[in-house]
Amino acid sequence: MLTINSRAHLCDYPAELRQLMSIAEAGRSLAWLSHWDQLNAGLTPLRELPGLAASLGIAQLSVKDESARSPLGSFKALGAPIALVRLVLRMFPERELDPFELIAGRHAALLRDFTVISATDGNHGRALAAAARSFGCRCVIVLHANVSQEREDAIAACGARIVRIVGNYDESVEEAARLAAANGWTVVSDTSYEGYQDIPRDVMQGYGAIAAEVLAQRDVAPGQPCPYTHVFLQGGVGGLAAGVASYLWERFGAGRPKFVVVEPAQADCLYQSALQGRPARATGSVDSVMAGLACGETSPLAWRFLEPSVDVFMTIADDDAVTAMHRLASGNDGDVPVVAGESGAAGVAGLAVLRAQPALSAAAGLDAGSRVLVINTEGATAPVVYQQLVGESADSVLARQAAWTAR
Repeated sequence: MLTINSRAHLCDYPAELRQLMSIAEAGRSLAWLSHWDQLNAGLTPLRELPGLAASLGIAQLSVKDESARSPLGSFKALGAPIALVRLVLRMFPERELDPFELIAGRHAALLRDFTVISATDGNHGRALAAAARSFGCRCVIVLHANVSQEREDAIAACGARIVRIVGNYDESVEEAARLAAANGWTVVSDTSYEGYQDIPRDVMQGYGAIAAEVLAQRDVAPGQPCPYTHVFLQGGVGGLAAGVASYLWERFGAGRPKFVVVEPAQADCLYQSALQGRPARATGSVDSVMAGLACGETSPLAWRFLEPSVDVFMTIADDDAVTAMHRLASGNDGDVPVVAGESGAAGVAGLAVLRAQPALSAAAGLDAGSRVLVINTEGATAPVVYQQLVGESADSVLARQAAWTAR
């Protein structure tokens, strides 16, 4: 399904939004993160896929590959640690803590009795647990029934205490809030709700680093036009989309690219928000193979950025995502093979769905001249699940990727 957002505008980035998230703050976040030992050195690859672009009938397809961001395997490594840094700085203003020393764990004695908690589908919780361990504080992660044991084990390996519930993601968010209130812990979540905005904003601000890197890799100087006509962004609660879209909107103003948000059909909270003109809940089961996007309720804070900027909201089926995982892994038509997890492949899946339906493709403004950016938000963060879906291990795909790169 697809809906065109009539409330999206081609205009300068509003001042009231810049007060919440800005290019300047995204740059500060990226500078701090460059000192975290859980991030790989250098920029994540911006991979060109001319073969897949030709098969989809577009001029260019670039994939920002966040699977290489960190040993944690996903873009979430940009959000949770930044939120934790800013949270601690706000807690102890009189100490004038140095963010770099905080990230290096030199204030662990100060934080040893401080506990953070969050609900997660996997990647955010793993990033928060890793950050908490680096900084020296405690971490509790609430997992819902559909989070795999494989993802639970990965989070626990980062030092977090795990709490399991029988409900879905939204119920895990409620349980995390209840436990925080009962125990004096602090919620570090990527979704906002009434009275809870600063930390989700900080998480989203960290994601702006992705857009900053893309423009640096394309060598786009100030004043030059955007190199892309369309940017496809994963949905979820809206945090990634808001972080990336706000950065590109501020940079290019009325010349920004078209933004297309993609989410599972059964977790369509952003699509429903676009239809209703307000943050809304999903209408489906919220149980998707795209575990990182299986969210039932839109983040109100993210919606403040998405409502005036996202041009198209669309949903895809689980099978569409799995097909995209195969296409990226195969490296057909001479392209480099890419390991994309279930949620990581959603942008390519959405693009393929639109190009297969001429009327929908035209409605989204896609044509043979389109230059498209997608973000592979995760690698094989659940390796067993990846192999089951793709029919090949992630290590095997990475070996073919290395051989392709060495040619």
